Amino acid sequence: MNPATIDVGAPLTPHDIIAVARLGAQVSVGEDAMKRVKRASDLVESLADDPNPHYGISTGFGALASTRVPRDHRVALQHSLIRSHAASTGPRVETEVIRAMMTLRLKTMASGHTGVRPEVVSAYADLLNSGLVPIVGEYGSLGCSGDLAPLAHCALVLTGEGTVLTPVGDEVDAATGLAHAGLTPVSLREKEGLALINGTDGMLGQLIMALADLDVLVPTADLAAAMSVQALCGIDRVFAPDLQALRPHPGQGISAANILTLLDGSDLIQAGREGAAKRVQDAYSLRCAPQVHGAVRDTMTHALQVAKVELASSVDNPVITDDMRVESNGNFHGAPVAYVLDFLAIAAADLASMSERRTDRMLDPARNRDLHPFLADDPGVDSGHMIAQYTQAGIVSEMKRLAVPASVDSIPTSAMQEDHVSMGWSAARKLRRAIDGMGAVIGIEILTAARAIQMRGVDPSKPVADVIDRMRRTIPGPGPDRYLAPEIDEAHRLVASGELLEVVRQSVEVG
Repeated sequence: MNPATIDVGAPLTPHDIIAVARLGAQVSVGEDAMKRVKRASDLVESLADDPNPHYGISTGFGALASTRVPRDHRVALQHSLIRSHAASTGPRVETEVIRAMMTLRLKTMASGHTGVRPEVVSAYADLLNSGLVPIVGEYGSLGCSGDLAPLAHCALVLTGEGTVLTPVGDEVDAATGLAHAGLTPVSLREKEGLALINGTDGMLGQLIMALADLDVLVPTADLAAAMSVQALCGIDRVFAPDLQALRPHPGQGISAANILTLLDGSDLIQAGREGAAKRVQDAYSLRCAPQVHGAVRDTMTHALQVAKVELASSVDNPVITDDMRVESNGNFHGAPVAYVLDFLAIAAADLASMSERRTDRMLDPARNRDLHPFLADDPGVDSGHMIAQYTQAGIVSEMKRLAVPASVDSIPTSAMQEDHVSMGWSAARKLRRAIDGMGAVIGIEILTAARAIQMRGVDPSKPVADVIDRMRRTIPGPGPDRYLAPEIDEAHRLVASGELLEVVRQSVEVG
């Protein structure tokens, strides 16, 4: 069942955006919001014949801001703006991204700060609720003035042009799609073209969804670390609360507590204690997991704060102020969102890199504490998980490239009017790829650790035993070599979906 209808005229939360983008929730615009919209649109109408020029109302756009446009040409001007800006190319952007972006643009239009007419707001909400998805290419946004090209494709569909994906997955022209959905194309008036495209909604939507994904992946990484520590008969004392309190980063404390909880009662840890005289310390990838995982958590906390501020913002240019002035501004610049998107890509790459190092340690007979080389069933005949670690290494290497910040780049456009841009959309796109890779890397570590634990024949902690039992429903246990790719894909699915994390949470409390 779909969630309740989300009122985009009221304050929104990240969960609201996820509900519309991923769960198909419907949207509405409340009466109070529509009153704000009408008040601002009346102001725009009153300024249409003002002899003084007003940007976006009686002038051209960007570098053409000083060019006055006669009133009888302004409808054509708005449509020309949308057509010319719908210039993306490349692979189709995912449905959930488009739905999140449209929800956020609708939220800003419903704020009463953009000057669009109530009928435009209603039509945009109806388009979103219809299940039609404007088709947008991956390339085209520089993150300033907002996500112009992606939003222009959505606006183009609103006017009956462009292409859409239907709810059953067919690609049709917008006019056909609107007709089948019982919707009527909108004719745009002064200011409305700008209001439909001048926002950071695409990058913000992707940030919100990235944080939702990381909320699953980071505690699952704690699970993976706890499984690897047990597989290697590691030392649990380093995760003690009093040691973590000596460096009281909030995320570190949460990660250490999670790992310690997931080690509790493990016979494998007891086996490691028996050899403590020979092993004073574990390798960094085991011992320092809370410091790395925790730093990712703290980065997420900062990113969430940025996302919440953006959700409470009205991003457009020009804007209608509360006291009914029309003012140009720079709030469309995507730097605040771009920076945290890049921060998260760096954090994700580092966490995945540590995961890969733990996996490699379990496969190396010089470091895996008496396990078979590569966890092979019959070393020499079988290769075990040798190439699964290669796959991890390839993904981690790619993630390191994706961690190169997009936001440090800028390229001037619009005849040097837009001479510094955020590249926030690019930061968002690469973060999505990085998070997908992160899920695969964690999945391979858990796949490998489960095999190593079972090859030892010693009982792990109860939560880990429960996780292994769940995995064995769809992934066979240790044995001779077999087709490994489907098992990696299934482990990735179990991680990314949150299914393994849910198994853990049915047994113990983890943050």
